Amino acid sequence: MSRIGKKEIKVPTGVDVKLDGSTISVKGPKGALSRQIHPSMKVEMGDSLIRVSPVDPAKPAFNFHGLTRSLVNNMVEGVANGFSKRLLLRGVGYRAAVAGKDLQLTLGYSHPVVYPIPQGIEIKVDKLGKDPMVVVSGADKELVGQTAANIRAFRKPEPYHGKGVRYADEVIVTKVGKSAGKK
Repeated sequence: MSRIGKKEIKVPTGVDVKLDGSTISVKGPKGALSRQIHPSMKVEMGDSLIRVSPVDPAKPAFNFHGLTRSLVNNMVEGVANGFSKRLLLRGVGYRAAVAGKDLQLTLGYSHPVVYPIPQGIEIKVDKLGKDPMVVVSGADKELVGQTAANIRAFRKPEPYHGKGVRYADEVIVTKVGKSAGKK
């Protein structure tokens, strides 16, 4: 049995969970999410508790036990509290601005990069010291992470000066240039 799959999920107050066949729907203050449950898993609802267990305790079913429990837990936590990722733009002239439903980035190219903001995602632009910071937040953990990764992919941090788009908690180990190695 999966150690993660065996844990019960506590449903906080203000979060409504509905189970309709193999579809679970979660609604809360931050939004509503829905997901199909794998056919080898069953979800049982109790009083403010959710349990995930395999339908048939055979070996292949255990592959999805911990995964299914984590997905349902992320849905419950996402509609209750939400998730966020912070990105730093480090470089001369690197800027970000939200214009309508688009994120406009100036990343050293000859043209501005325009990224359409997906539905269910909220993007804010702040400043952290001298560097602009983009905060990606939403209820769906998977969508928040993918959106942050898409924005980071426009200009990944380069290894010599560390310029580019990076996660706020990411550490970039910079290389020594050619001239620094000669004596």
